[in-house]
Amino acid sequence: MIYPFDWFFYLLLMLDLCYMQSNRHTIILMQASQNRATRTFMDFDSISQAMDGICGLYERKLKAINPAIRNLSYDISDLYNFIDGLADLSALVYDHSIQAYLPYDRQWIKHKTLQHLEKLAG
Repeated sequence: MIYPFDWFFYLLLMLDLCYMQSNRHTIILMQASQNRATRTFMDFDSISQAMDGICGLYERKLKAINPAIRNLSYDISDLYNFIDGLADLSALVYDHSIQAYLPYDRQWIKHKTLQHLEKLAG
C-alpha cells in the first residue's frame, strides 16, 4: 500500500531530478587561435546559459566587425563557421548522477546551440 505521504516524497525526488538535469553546471573551454595565450574558459549554471554565452560571443564579434550596423542578423551556418573557426572548443557538463563533469566536443556544442536557438524561436 502506498501512502499519500510516500507520493509526496516521490514527487519531491522527481522534481529534484528534473531540476538537476535542467541546471547542469557547464564549463566552456575555448582557444580562439593557435596561440596558447588565447585559452580561456567560461562557466554557466546550465547548458542553455552556456549556449547563450557562445551565441553572445559570436554576436559581440559581429558587432565589433560591423560597428555601424545596428541590427545584425545571422543564420546557423554563420554561427557554425564561427565555432569551427576557433582553434579549440569543448564543454564540461556536470552530471549529478555520477558527481563528475562529462566532456563534450565541438559537434555536441553545435548541436546544442541549434537546439537552443530552435527552442528560443518557438
